[in-house]
Amino acid sequence: MGSQLTPATAPWEALSSQEQLFVLITGANSGIGLSIGERLIDEFLATRSLRSHLILIPTTRSKSKSLQTIKTLREYARKAAQSSAALRSRAGSPYRWEDTVARIHVLSLQLDLCDLRGVYAFAGALLRGPVSNPEGLEGEYLKNVRIPRLDTVVFNAAYGGWSGVNYPKAVWTILTEGLVQSVTWPNFKMALPTALLNDKPSYNYPKEPLLGEVFTACVFGHYILAHELLPLLSRRSESETPGRLVWSSSLEAIDRVLDMSDFQCFNGNGPYESAKRVTDILSLTATLPAAMPYSSCFFESNDPAEARDKPIRPRMYLTHPGIVASTLFPVPWFLMWAYELALLISRWIGAVRA
Repeated sequence: MGSQLTPATAPWEALSSQEQLFVLITGANSGIGLSIGERLIDEFLATRSLRSHLILIPTTRSKSKSLQTIKTLREYARKAAQSSAALRSRAGSPYRWEDTVARIHVLSLQLDLCDLRGVYAFAGALLRGPVSNPEGLEGEYLKNVRIPRLDTVVFNAAYGGWSGVNYPKAVWTILTEGLVQSVTWPNFKMALPTALLNDKPSYNYPKEPLLGEVFTACVFGHYILAHELLPLLSRRSESETPGRLVWSSSLEAIDRVLDMSDFQCFNGNGPYESAKRVTDILSLTATLPAAMPYSSCFFESNDPAEARDKPIRPRMYLTHPGIVASTLFPVPWFLMWAYELALLISRWIGAVRA
């Protein structure tokens, strides 16, 4: 990702920082992550000036997924630019949709949050640059460009760790507890035993400390990444818009799913829900007075000079998507239509929305 090559001039470099928007999204090749990228394009076109540039940095786990993500987001931007009556009205006549598309850039890098060495390398590449899109693209390529800062980082990537659905229990739960309750807080997913990354040769971890796969993918990898990206998220003065760390949680992160004596849910049967509960606690309590003696080091850059130069730390936010047809949910493709229909009906009759 990073290299010692001379950085190229990026399309957005001639603009002031106020006319640039840099957003990184983890796990953005499908599902909620991809939808976040599309929504950001919509909001950018509707609210930013006609000179502004949006730089989306969606991460995926492979170059092939990155290529597909770039193509999908570019196509979405093209359709939005062509069909937006509001943009035509704001721009006046003549309106060229090509000019609008030229202000939206997609730079997709590869990141496996379970590979902690890779997480450090990823952050280092962004900090020191330059970085490039994978080979195989048509149109704008973005080769050897530097990322000067990050305005928002969305921690969306996750791993569910389920083997399937207990369908008899699902039917019984829907009949006895109602559709909304059942699809909002489903108790019929069958969780796999928590896999240990230490047992996977590809990661080459020592035998201890133990690392749970779901916990690392959902929480710990993001936690390390956030700390390592502090130089790009911190600001020199309060007059600058602070960086944002947005943690994506879940409605299923209820109190009973987390056992503090089994923090990574090695022995429980809901590692995903437990990890999301940890996400809630981490993000909501990080700046509380009682937590600051323990969390303050998280917000301190590893480089003392960098910390002095940029003392304004990023702000943390917590969000959830409501009930959504996610690719994480263990439903076979031929039943996806029924799953989506159940969620749609639930929204109509009062299910929780994002």
